[in-house]
Amino acid sequence: MSSYLLLPILVSFFVTLFLLPKWIRKATKFGFVGQDMNKYRNVRVSEGGGIVVVAGFILGILIYVAINQFIFNSQARLIEIFAMMTSLLILAMIGLIDGSLGWKIGLRRRVRVVLCLFAAIPLMVINAGQSTFFLPLFGEIHSGFLYPLILIPLGIVASSTTFNFLAGFNGLEAGQGIIIFSALSLVAYLTGQPWLALIGLIVVASLVAFMFYNFYPAKVFPGDVLTYPMGGMIAIMAILGNFERIALFFFIPYIIEVILKVRGKLIKQSFGKPNKDGSLGLKYNKIYSLNHFAIFLLNKTKYKATEKGVVYLVWLFQTIIVLLGFLTLGRWLF
Repeated sequence: MSSYLLLPILVSFFVTLFLLPKWIRKATKFGFVGQDMNKYRNVRVSEGGGIVVVAGFILGILIYVAINQFIFNSQARLIEIFAMMTSLLILAMIGLIDGSLGWKIGLRRRVRVVLCLFAAIPLMVINAGQSTFFLPLFGEIHSGFLYPLILIPLGIVASSTTFNFLAGFNGLEAGQGIIIFSALSLVAYLTGQPWLALIGLIVVASLVAFMFYNFYPAKVFPGDVLTYPMGGMIAIMAILGNFERIALFFFIPYIIEVILKVRGKLIKQSFGKPNKDGSLGLKYNKIYSLNHFAIFLLNKTKYKATEKGVVYLVWLFQTIIVLLGFLTLGRWLF
């Protein structure tokens, strides 16, 4: 049985891996490219490659559903899975529209929030998750109708619209996604939800394939068409798996990033200032992003800050947060 369930993971990986070069060629041919902001010279890179990643993991999820239906004769979790895919496709569509306008223009913040509310509707109408949860010191809390009407849309809107805040460096978003979804898949498995763990690994497989073309030096950017669904998927897995607390803990780097962005009135960019020798300096006099903080720290060492160095440092921070999450909250989950 387990060998059958490897198929959707492999399909997600190879579909993404083989379709991305075609997307890169077409995007370059038709001028759908953007400037790589952390390069000293004017380097243009294909945009919107995230649409291939979304297609890869959606196809992988559909194959998982087909295997359950035709091989295992099971329709378990079918409603939750299709509600999840509907939400992801809505977020991908919003991201595609936002990304097509360009990161300097984009949709207005209020418009993004309103549109992302529509992505929460599929999970709201099936009353996904559990409205009863445990809080230390407070005990068991029953949120009742507030959970589907307020907490579900709040979670999806918040995670989907802020995931792209910590971005702008080759491979950063995809690597962050690999770390977080691997951790959430482990949480799902350890809490007795292997179906959700498998779906998380399907997403990871597609992101790993994407990294072959997105890591430094990037040949393609993910775009909002990927970051919106990735952010939303974190909330969706937490809701369906009923492990919101640890998912929120994993999201700490993004919470910090939001605070820093608010400090910069949401207009300061996350990029560094590229130098001729390939190193990076600070774009501003103050810190407005974890990326800036990473540049600051690296430039305090004997090594100069580089794009890869910044990405590695942010990934290290995210990994430490994940490990701390398992250590501090694991006893309430497992």
